[in-house]
Amino acid sequence: MKPFQRLLQLPVLIGLSALSAVAQNGDKVGEVQAPLVADHLIPPAPVLSPADAQKAFRIQPGFRIELVASEPLVRQPVEIQFDGDGRLWVLEMQGYMPNPDGIGEDRPVGTVSYLEDLDGDGKMDKRTEFADKLIMPRSMLVMKDGVLIAEPPRLWYYPMKDGKAGNRVEVANDYAKEADARQGTKSNPEHSANSLLWAMDNWIYSANFTFRFRRLNGEWKREPTVFRGQWGLSQDDFGRLVYNSNSDQYRMDLVPSAYMSRNPNYRTTAGLNVDPIKDQNVWPIRVTPGINRGYQQGMLREGKLAKFTAACSPLIYRGSTFPAEYYGNAFVCEPSANLIKRNILTEKNGEIAGRHAYEKDEFLASMDERFRPVNLNNGPDGNLYIVDLYHGIIQHRVFLTSYLRKQSESRGLDQPNGLGRIWRVVPDGYTPSKVKPQMSKATATELVEGLSNPNGWWRDTAQQFLVQRTESASVPLLEKLVVSGAKSLSRLHALWALDGMGRLDAAVDFKAVQDADPKVQMAAIRLSEPFLKDFETKDDAFAALSKQFGSPSADVQVQMALTLGQVADAKAEQGMLKLAREASTTPLVRDALVTGLASRELEFTEKMVKGSADAGPRSGQDALLSLLARAVRTEGRPVRVNRLFELAASAPGGQRLALLDGMISGVAAPTKGKAAPVQTKPVVFAQEPTGFIALKKSDDPEVEKRIDRLSEVITWPGQPGYIEPPIVVPLTVSEKKLFDIGKELYSATCAPCHQPHGLGMEGLAPPLAGSEWVNGPDQRLMRIVLHGVRGPITVKGQKFELEMPGLAILEDEQIAALLTYVRREWDNTANAVTAETVKTVRAATITREEAWTAAELQAVK
Repeated sequence: MKPFQRLLQLPVLIGLSALSAVAQNGDKVGEVQAPLVADHLIPPAPVLSPADAQKAFRIQPGFRIELVASEPLVRQPVEIQFDGDGRLWVLEMQGYMPNPDGIGEDRPVGTVSYLEDLDGDGKMDKRTEFADKLIMPRSMLVMKDGVLIAEPPRLWYYPMKDGKAGNRVEVANDYAKEADARQGTKSNPEHSANSLLWAMDNWIYSANFTFRFRRLNGEWKREPTVFRGQWGLSQDDFGRLVYNSNSDQYRMDLVPSAYMSRNPNYRTTAGLNVDPIKDQNVWPIRVTPGINRGYQQGMLREGKLAKFTAACSPLIYRGSTFPAEYYGNAFVCEPSANLIKRNILTEKNGEIAGRHAYEKDEFLASMDERFRPVNLNNGPDGNLYIVDLYHGIIQHRVFLTSYLRKQSESRGLDQPNGLGRIWRVVPDGYTPSKVKPQMSKATATELVEGLSNPNGWWRDTAQQFLVQRTESASVPLLEKLVVSGAKSLSRLHALWALDGMGRLDAAVDFKAVQDADPKVQMAAIRLSEPFLKDFETKDDAFAALSKQFGSPSADVQVQMALTLGQVADAKAEQGMLKLAREASTTPLVRDALVTGLASRELEFTEKMVKGSADAGPRSGQDALLSLLARAVRTEGRPVRVNRLFELAASAPGGQRLALLDGMISGVAAPTKGKAAPVQTKPVVFAQEPTGFIALKKSDDPEVEKRIDRLSEVITWPGQPGYIEPPIVVPLTVSEKKLFDIGKELYSATCAPCHQPHGLGMEGLAPPLAGSEWVNGPDQRLMRIVLHGVRGPITVKGQKFELEMPGLAILEDEQIAALLTYVRREWDNTANAVTAETVKTVRAATITREEAWTAAELQAVK
């Protein structure tokens, strides 16, 4: 399966009913879909009662699985969350794939309800509907006095009083817009936002959505963030976000993402989207041919799924009832193989490593093909909760193959609908506690005490209540906890609670900068940034941070580099120079430094070279010099590039080579008879630069090796291959208005993947800057925006395997504006696009259902 073909929000999985000879949307032209497993080897898949389904589980020794709720108390649940009083909220997507063709998905039958355990036995007894008549709701977030509910394309806030919903308020109108049922057959719920998560930093994040939200003084704020995962989002004890894609079980952010896009001359995602496990093998206990590409070689191992194809809802276990060695483990759902995997994570020097907990085995697996775990949660009781969609149809019609339709129909997996179960895993010997959380009635003292609970659910929820209540009485209690709390995690939560309340005092933060725990120090350093910019507190802030320059902790070093780069101050730069000389052996420190030096890379480089006599890890410094030199070349200003040449010509040998290597980074060494491919636009000089002339006089053979490759990234008149800069026709007044509108649209819809600088993201989104597709026929781009494109597609010499959804929901003028912007930004020189042309193309392709291929687009002139 291709990476973007796996961009599925409900996992890629089982299909549908009625046997049909008609090709399905997921079919590939010319691909033979011959079954690999004989029919007699495939067990039946009848609907099992909850009691019989419980018997079909196999779980690791020391645990048991218990039923929490089942139909009719819940129906097609896809997400759960406990509120501060222990009620279990359930989001039900009852309209999802009611039949093989998805007919009826636009019915208003979705609900958000909450369940209550009236007798304390752990099993839910009472259901109360909070919001109904929803069309394909995707996610929810329960807050102190209301609930966020995603109903594509809108994100609603429902105020709540006494468990009842008030008049809803629109928070966003572009949330999960690809799944808007009003698009009819073009509606695509497998490519849309989900999994609202209140993170430790008090922002609300989502999977597969590139904005985050926050409520301040009753007003909803939003700002861009990076793309994360497909279905499911969680966090670890330190607020690091955890996500995945359906063929890649576990990814996480090691650093806050906001820092990594601040330098347009240095595009990096270092520390983001990190894969510590790198093992996608799964071990089902039943034959599993009912997967969308189950006919392809390599998908099955002896009739059972070999690797993740529907990974979703990764969760860090942070409960208090499992044995200690389970705390911090990563659990991942695989509904296509009817199992849940356990991974063991370890951390050392700021780096995470992971491995499967069992050799060719799983934590939990079922013989029941209808067991579809799609969501995991930590509970207030310390146990692991599982949402079981218990629905034969999971693969959406947009990607369904004929093979899967036949597989599903042969075992009657298309019916019945309206089922669903919620399970919990408990250790042997566990007995339910009669004590329930009562945070809605808790005092400030009780909420602050909750930050020290060994159960991560209690700490997270207590922090959220403190932030939402903003009671003055809690401030001194939190400050005392920050300064003298016995547990590092409680001190960490107290810091973020004070920040979320807008009550973090500079003196309290500076004391936390000196905390004994590096993770607490990291948070305090990050939260010191407003104080570093304030005239009254900046001296004390720099004094507090200066004490950490010698810290041996990689965590502290990285955060120091990130934070100092936020401040345009000589003291901050001196601190960054000190880190460059003493801590640059750590790759993340180097990346963090360069991200904070936008348009200052050359001056910083000059100071590093000038101060080269200082002691320090030379290899780390040289690697940093290369990154800085690459950024100067990317900036592309001839005068500054020449200064860099001159600096390299006079620098000591090791530094000289490091600078030259940075300038030729991305230029492959030439092979016999072939020119080196260039992935960057050459810097154009009026004449041969003096610094380059000086370099050519060097008798160092290592410099000579790099000279030819340097000539690939610079040019001037008379040089072989020099091309006169094109004459660009200025935009008219009306076209300039389109450009400006398009810039805003691009920021909202495209920038999170293709990036503000238009250079894309490796493995995710192709570059738009200098792209032959962007600068080619405009009607190709219109088709891509209207219907999407699927790989393979080659852009600037790099192949991308992707499936980009269309944006047909945009109006003709909006598409014209968006395309006008991308065709004239980042030195692109193509003509503007008109709304009339978009309208014509839309009408000509109105019956188009699937994404375009590169070959089809190339035929468009």
